[in-house]
Amino acid sequence: MRNRAGATFLIAALLCAGPARGADPDFAACLKLLRRGFRPVAGERDQRFLGKVQEMTARCRGGDRALSGRADPWVDWQRYWATADAASRFPGKERSGPLSHDRRGVDGALLDLEYQRVELIKFNLFDNAGTYREYLTGRGAVDGPALKVWPELRLPAGHPRYAEVGGDGPQLCRGGLIRHRQLTGICNDLRNPLMGSTGMPFARNVQFEATFPELGWNELARNRHGGRLGLLTPDPQVISRRLFTRRQSAAERCNAGRGLPGAAPDARCDYQKAPFFNVLAAFWIQFMTHDWFSHLDEGRNAPHLMATGCASQKVGGVERALSPDEARRLGCRPDDRIDRGFVAADGPPPAFTHGGRERALRAYRTAPNTNTGWWDASQLYGYDAVSRRRVKRDPRDPAKLLLVAVAEQPGRGEAQGYLPLLAATDPMNPQWAGQEATAFPDNWTIGVSFYHNVFAREHNLFVEEFRRRAAAAPGADSGLRDPAQPARVVRYRDVTPDELFEAARLTIAAEIAKIHTIEWTTQLLYDEPLYRAMNGNWSGLFGGHAAVRGALQRVVAALNRSSDGRRATQWYSVLASGPGIIGIGSHRYTWGLRGRRDAWSLADPDDVNGGVNHFGSPFNFPEEFVTVYRLHPMVPDLIEYREWHGDPNAVVQKVPVVEAFRGGATRAMRAGGLANWALSLGRQRLGRLALENHAQFLQNLELPRLGTATGKIDVAALDVLRDRERGVPRFNEFRRQYGLRQLTSFDDFVDRSLPAGSAERADQERLAGLLREVYGRHRCDAAKPITEAQRNPDGSPIDDCLGHPDGSLVDNVEDVDTVVGWLAEPRRPHGFAISETQFQVFILNASRRLFSDRFFTSSFRPEFYSHLGIEWVSNNGPRGKVMEAGQPNGHRAEVSPLKRVLLRTVPELAAELAQVVNAFDPWARDRGEYYSLAWTPRPGAESDPAFRE
Repeated sequence: MRNRAGATFLIAALLCAGPARGADPDFAACLKLLRRGFRPVAGERDQRFLGKVQEMTARCRGGDRALSGRADPWVDWQRYWATADAASRFPGKERSGPLSHDRRGVDGALLDLEYQRVELIKFNLFDNAGTYREYLTGRGAVDGPALKVWPELRLPAGHPRYAEVGGDGPQLCRGGLIRHRQLTGICNDLRNPLMGSTGMPFARNVQFEATFPELGWNELARNRHGGRLGLLTPDPQVISRRLFTRRQSAAERCNAGRGLPGAAPDARCDYQKAPFFNVLAAFWIQFMTHDWFSHLDEGRNAPHLMATGCASQKVGGVERALSPDEARRLGCRPDDRIDRGFVAADGPPPAFTHGGRERALRAYRTAPNTNTGWWDASQLYGYDAVSRRRVKRDPRDPAKLLLVAVAEQPGRGEAQGYLPLLAATDPMNPQWAGQEATAFPDNWTIGVSFYHNVFAREHNLFVEEFRRRAAAAPGADSGLRDPAQPARVVRYRDVTPDELFEAARLTIAAEIAKIHTIEWTTQLLYDEPLYRAMNGNWSGLFGGHAAVRGALQRVVAALNRSSDGRRATQWYSVLASGPGIIGIGSHRYTWGLRGRRDAWSLADPDDVNGGVNHFGSPFNFPEEFVTVYRLHPMVPDLIEYREWHGDPNAVVQKVPVVEAFRGGATRAMRAGGLANWALSLGRQRLGRLALENHAQFLQNLELPRLGTATGKIDVAALDVLRDRERGVPRFNEFRRQYGLRQLTSFDDFVDRSLPAGSAERADQERLAGLLREVYGRHRCDAAKPITEAQRNPDGSPIDDCLGHPDGSLVDNVEDVDTVVGWLAEPRRPHGFAISETQFQVFILNASRRLFSDRFFTSSFRPEFYSHLGIEWVSNNGPRGKVMEAGQPNGHRAEVSPLKRVLLRTVPELAAELAQVVNAFDPWARDRGEYYSLAWTPRPGAESDPAFRE
């Protein structure tokens, strides 16, 4: 089968572009590519794309530059024309239009990304809730990937809403259960009430048999790792101290991340900095993950404790015990302990036979997601009855969140107030004392405090704007509807405080999702293909062409109803890029004598629920998604504190992050005020995701709640340990499972395109040597196959020797922990703050969490959000769209959503933000020409000491 859908846009562009120029030496490759046709979507997982194209494809899209990297393990599209900064653009005289070199490069990158998404949807969905058998076998005449309803997602008999959804008969959410986001996440999908709700098991993106390799329950895993793995082997604390620790040029000025007395500005903690991403972005992702998933129950795991390492290391390839002196030199602590994770199901999984082989129905162990899986701002609003008790409503207007006046800082925004503190009567753990009252108070930092206060203010501003409109026209239609009485107009004056509160929650959650999709991610992945891809995910590649968008929406709707798995997944995924995911299925037009009419009906469950697509596998976050958000190197040890009402270029203090933690974060926020902290976090660069770049305070974090001998924990070591505890495959098999090319030795962590003898290459070679010391080597056995996810280029099984001669001494590259591997990746696409391995996980899950949520698809309508809510999300606030001056990176762009939020909630920042395009780009950086990563000051910021480094 040819992937005709995947080629649709590129073929159309080439055919509509007119005759080729004979002067283009690479265009012959394009014509040959068209004549041969596009590669098929893989029929089996071991035939996947791997991000590597054929020679003529590379030449068509990037000429010699693209050809130069085809032999390395990393994806090819990063070398296409115009996929990096200005230097990647075609250097000669360029014609405009789809046949230009730069358009071929960017469009080719988008096509590669779509191939990857299609194959990820096809091969990487593994539900732990019991539905996997039917995903493979189908049900009746419906292919498994086209299934949309599962009995395993019914509310159980003991559930308090069991009778409301239909009890033991056919279950369907209706009435008040579908009007808003439910607290525990039920009834987002009308026919699968439990989907995405609290307590559902985390899914997997890798084959069940590839999970928990250290258990050795699978022959391929035993062959792959040779008995070398264990929960504490190789030792997590040794990995942390040898591979993660930031090296310091003046250790006394860093003081293990605690800086100098009085937060003196001459303190210094060295860290590797990303020039195009700021510390606001680092804390944004902590704010996001608090919304998406949690393995904890009210800040705790299971009650029993386990060791975290500092017990052994490899010496000459042999694992042996650490002596006390060696532990002291490393700085690790043998007496550290941590609570174990909760387990929902354990032991050998049920099995079934399909396609002539036995398959597992779930992973060897499963864990519950104690948060909702939906993008529903649950960290602000709650995810169960206990967390909701911490959410304070304003008694003067219960539609609002309670904010109180506390700071004595100047500025108009201060009048909006701050979240109140947790009270003694609130459900809380002792370590939360002195923090703001909010649903998810664990691991409280200055950045999380910042975002909670900002979006609490934003919630209240939405309520105030709604109230203003209600006062001006109380009898006007608010847009809201009651599903129990779908035909009754709900006038502004009829809207109750509870109804307005829930409409505000919907709006704020969607606004947050938009910020993450088109603002945070486009700065995290700072290049032209990802700018287009993420904006296309949200509003579509044809967002400005209403007729084309409408036609594609009708096609996509028909595909969504198909019982054919290929149409309902592959074709759907590709063609949905045209209109975009947001609002897909939210209109159903019919034609009559009076023209077009929207026949979408709140009374019809097929309309309310009709825009979602789960691709045959119920939505929840997979454990693999959790691991790629282990982004601790982004956090610096010291915050460069500035004051907006003074000289914003001056760093007046270096505040240790560890002192602005838990209750200290709240005290610091109230003392400094939102504006000063926004300026400080917005100007400072975050840390690169790289080896030897974890904050030192994280390796020595005090955790008194455990009552252990040390009272501390090494968070960097814990990242490694939790991945093992949750069964994440090691790095090389992880890449194979996700359709990326494997590595064959630690030398593959060296970028061969770097000049021999260069300082950067020498450092990569040093790190490869460190990996070899930590993980070791072994004599390989070519008779042992190690994976079924991929094959060698000649079709033979991949074996323990990874292409090296049988019996040779090979690197234990198969044993490298996933987080270690992606931190060590030496080459990334231009502007990528994350590795290509992490990004591969995002390609699948970033779109699925939109596709699966009806409040972003078919229920993205005024009946749920109100007219104001739809306007607020669509236009980044009230009173219409606002456009940026000029054309940043060549685009006519709206003022970004977070920038608009900050201008409303922290109006003191207006002058500082005037020159900011993306709120996650360091605010004083000159963005330069076309995705420049240069660290140079914008006009007015020349005296900022950050630019003298």
